[in-house]
Amino acid sequence: MNRKPSMLVIFLTVFIDLIGFGIVVPLVPMYSRHYGASGWLIGVIIASFSAMQFVFSPIWGRLSDRYGRRPILLISTAGAALSYVLFAIGSGFEAHTLALGALLVSRLFAGACGGNITVAQAYIADITPPELRSKRMGLIGMAFGLGFIFGPAISGVALKLGGATAPGWTAAVLCAANFLLAYFILVESLKPDSSKVTNRPRFAQWGHTLAQPKIGLLVLVFFLATFAFSCFESTLPLLVSDDFNLHLDKSAATPAATVISLFVFCGLVSAFVQGGMIGRLVKLFGEPKLICASLIMTGVSLVLLPLIHGDGPLKWSAVLRLADPPWLLMLAVLVLLALGSSLSRAPLFGMLSNLAPATEQGATIGVAQSAGALARIVGPIFAATLYGLNDVSRAWPYFICGGIAILAGLLTVRRLLAK
Repeated sequence: MNRKPSMLVIFLTVFIDLIGFGIVVPLVPMYSRHYGASGWLIGVIIASFSAMQFVFSPIWGRLSDRYGRRPILLISTAGAALSYVLFAIGSGFEAHTLALGALLVSRLFAGACGGNITVAQAYIADITPPELRSKRMGLIGMAFGLGFIFGPAISGVALKLGGATAPGWTAAVLCAANFLLAYFILVESLKPDSSKVTNRPRFAQWGHTLAQPKIGLLVLVFFLATFAFSCFESTLPLLVSDDFNLHLDKSAATPAATVISLFVFCGLVSAFVQGGMIGRLVKLFGEPKLICASLIMTGVSLVLLPLIHGDGPLKWSAVLRLADPPWLLMLAVLVLLALGSSLSRAPLFGMLSNLAPATEQGATIGVAQSAGALARIVGPIFAATLYGLNDVSRAWPYFICGGIAILAGLLTVRRLLAK
């Protein structure tokens, strides 16, 4: 009996992959600081994943257009499992230089194999009519949100029960299981007649994609939005640790658990929005206005974050009793940020998919994801370097990125709605 391509199966494949990603990501800046990395080096380690993703995303997308989505998803999933093995080994080293080197290599390898999102979005485009693509692209965003609920939560449990290396091993096991799931039940989505792709060189593909006015604009907006969010993502653990007087050492899991709880909270909001609201909001406002509103919300929340100061780790009982106003304010701003970041990705990629020809879905989305990866290279290095200069400069990455997000939103609505 031949099975048909399934939204549920591709969702599960991406979801499990992003759980592994969510287990590791909140720990990278904290582990790097623990092993003595400067602000600049923390940024480099975080950005190394995206540096390799920048190189390989268009390649994976183009290969998936030619050879099919399934084999590329299998390769990237297997690579992710191996990268987490390296992360687990590195996080157990005593020597600081050796540990930082292992963490860097693990993130480089993970980025090189990180073709899942690009190919999964092309998979969804293969099996979805144009009018439903923005809504169904929201499933990728929902997978992100759920990954950042379960991933950090699992990371916190693993850290508490098994020590510093346990999160990496847990992520590796999950990704190995995901490879088996994809191998046995994931069906190819690429139709035979859509495999006649134009094999352009890498930079020629970039030029071809960006030369199309609306596609080029959407790629630019995705770059700017990702740049702003990556600055938040890479420095939030540092900001919270400093502004709420948290300190990480080998005997104290509370600071890490506090930061992880914030990522879980953002993930809950994101999953709720992208799981049920995207389709209705697109019908109500249209993609351009929705992208604009989401970027403005993101920008405002980024400007507010460094203005919040408190004392001590997050205590949910105190929050529920309204006895800890700084944490309540932090959570309120994170709700706004999670709403903003959740509402932009699905309509943006829905528009990209509808504008791209069927034979270039993977290549076009690959260029966009590569632009996002480039933003994740320069964003963390910019933010972590500026953050680490002095106490005054800690707020500037948030102010600058907030302004960029707001300007990107205004640019989007002006250009996409222009006749």
